[in-house]
Amino acid sequence: MHLDLVSLIVDEYDPAIDFFVGVLGFELVEDSPSTTDDGRPKRWVVVRPPGARTGLLLARADGDGQAAAVGRQTAGRVGFFLRVDDFDAAHARMAAAGVAFAGEPRTEPYGRVVVFLDVAGNRWDLLGPVPEEPYGPTPPR
Repeated sequence: MHLDLVSLIVDEYDPAIDFFVGVLGFELVEDSPSTTDDGRPKRWVVVRPPGARTGLLLARADGDGQAAAVGRQTAGRVGFFLRVDDFDAAHARMAAAGVAFAGEPRTEPYGRVVVFLDVAGNRWDLLGPVPEEPYGPTPPR
């Protein structure tokens, strides 16, 4: 068993694809025409990080209730966590692409972290490994 998809409500498909694929480096897994339950056209758009099993279903907001949730899917909390092997490179690439960060990178016991906002305004943690000490761990005295 595994978690296959998580829906992310967005204003429009193409800017969301541009952000997740062009800026974050996700893969576009599927972009197929579909229809709503009442027959209106929509798209089935799935993106995911390279090599990941779990993807994001980019769902265009349909109606006022869904439009109100764009950017607030987790009520303003960090609700998504993107782990990378090279934190500094990912942070620099994202900053150069204009990604909005909510603060400066910091080191926590679980690794390097900084909060960023996705194309819809949802809060994510960019997570990297704990930096190695330049000369290895300090030996006990």
